[in-house]
Amino acid sequence: MNATDHTPADLLRSALAGDPGRPLVTFYDDATGERVELSVATFANWVAKTANLLQGDLGAGPGDRLALLLPAHWQTAVWVIAAASVGVVVEPGGDPAGADLVVSGPDSLEAAAACSGERVALALRPLGGRFPQPPAGFLDYAVEVPGQGDRFAPFVPVDPQDAGLSLAGADLSYAELVGRAREDAAQLGLGEGSRMLSGLSYDDWEGLSTGLFAPLAAGGSVVLCRNLDRLSAEGLAQRVSAERVTHTAPQP
Repeated sequence: MNATDHTPADLLRSALAGDPGRPLVTFYDDATGERVELSVATFANWVAKTANLLQGDLGAGPGDRLALLLPAHWQTAVWVIAAASVGVVVEPGGDPAGADLVVSGPDSLEAAAACSGERVALALRPLGGRFPQPPAGFLDYAVEVPGQGDRFAPFVPVDPQDAGLSLAGADLSYAELVGRAREDAAQLGLGEGSRMLSGLSYDDWEGLSTGLFAPLAAGGSVVLCRNLDRLSAEGLAQRVSAERVTHTAPQP
């Protein structure tokens, strides 16, 4: 964490400069048994590739609004930071019909089709796998992202005072977002090396903060769990121990 960080992209750059090999996002899906661990460097590489896809192939730029129709998932975290790197406003659960582009999981493709702009679909399969058959009218993220560049530079510098996140109809600037993340990290007692386990969705600030922004701002990491309600109390205790979890978010 650096006092001069004013955007989510700044937070990631500071994490990369500090210890690129440490875990940043560890993801579990308790419906499928999937586990994925991304170091800071690996996560940053996915962010760079996704930001290049957004800015280059999709033609997105500062102020464009992205309806994000994805569950809490490691690829969702990548999209959130990638959009912030470009200056695109992320609207979790936003109305595709009013958005400039939409990013959808497999369960929301029908709703996402209402977007008149670019549409990207994620299969959310293990190891970032592609759709067996690409959805009509959508780009398959798993097909498009591998060939993107490993380094990203925005065409237009991102202004920390610009809107970056839209929740419940209210916009947060990047600077406000980072400030709130730091406040949350302090209230939660997060610091360097902290491991936050979260089973919350990314549909609201609490889920985004505990499941991404606050650990990133504190120099910590997140154990992000989807379908955590399928895990027994004993299984959860074993995970907390195995993953060296230091903090646990209130579970839904």
